[in-house]
Amino acid sequence: MRLLGKIATAAAFAVILAILLGSLPVKAQDKVVRVGFQKYGNFILLKGKGGLERKLAPLGVKVEWKEFPSGPPLLEALNVGAIDFGHAGEAPPIFGQAAGAPFLYVAHEPPAPKGEAILVPKDSPIKTVADLRGKKVALNKGSNVHYLLVKAIEKAGLKYSEIEPAFLAPADARAAFERGAVDAWVIWDPFQAAAEVAIGARTLADGTGLASNHQFYLAGQKFADANPQVIDAVIAAIADIDAWAKGKEKAVAEELSAGIGVPAPVLEIALKRQTYGIKPLDAGVVAEQQSIADTFYALGLLPKAIVVSTVVRKSGS
Repeated sequence: MRLLGKIATAAAFAVILAILLGSLPVKAQDKVVRVGFQKYGNFILLKGKGGLERKLAPLGVKVEWKEFPSGPPLLEALNVGAIDFGHAGEAPPIFGQAAGAPFLYVAHEPPAPKGEAILVPKDSPIKTVADLRGKKVALNKGSNVHYLLVKAIEKAGLKYSEIEPAFLAPADARAAFERGAVDAWVIWDPFQAAAEVAIGARTLADGTGLASNHQFYLAGQKFADANPQVIDAVIAAIADIDAWAKGKEKAVAEELSAGIGVPAPVLEIALKRQTYGIKPLDAGVVAEQQSIADTFYALGLLPKAIVVSTVVRKSGS
């Protein structure tokens, strides 16, 4: 027994020594990237098709997918280290940064301004944004559409204090909108398209000329610093799915429909307003994010001023 023990010990020592000397490959099968996703967008397609798993396999990295109902809880998960990578619109990372979340912007999709809008009932007497004076407007507090509303009423010559915001999540806002408890609803796709199709909601204004409506990809800072190859592989996988999906709205809608519970014809409308072509953030996009952050701070929605450029991944890092 002693002899067997000595042999086992010697064998274990030999394996460790071989690894240290590089004569045996070190497998990273236990290494995982935890990806946060929402129930709409390119990550749903990427998850379904297994493209990210294939990209990361040569690096010995596995994928864990974690679903979130919207951007704010996804950013909170990044903040507490529960995920390593995720995606959100313009506003959630601004609030996340103000709360001290340690993340980096690593890439973005081109503007999709028609993918968010101020809606009114089809028979509403409200014809212009200026008509919202004194009206109750439903929206998700601190979201992309919050910024759209601020810019739209500013352009119409109104003050933010001249409307009555009703801060509601999309499902509650839709219910309030349908029963006439609010006069208007500021919302994004696919909820926007669903309201247009199902109840004939009319667009008062979309983001055109007011809000770009970018989609951002975000990574935990420690993870990004320690795993640049993994981040690059994730971005490459998103680029692949972008290239596949572009111009295939009908096919993509049919593929997504069952998984997210939205009829394919509704999704097809929303997808036609979506954009593709992931790329690093440039100075112009950073400036737009800074403008949104400054606007929210001026409204008292942020606890402190932030500098967006300090949390943008440097090209090639």
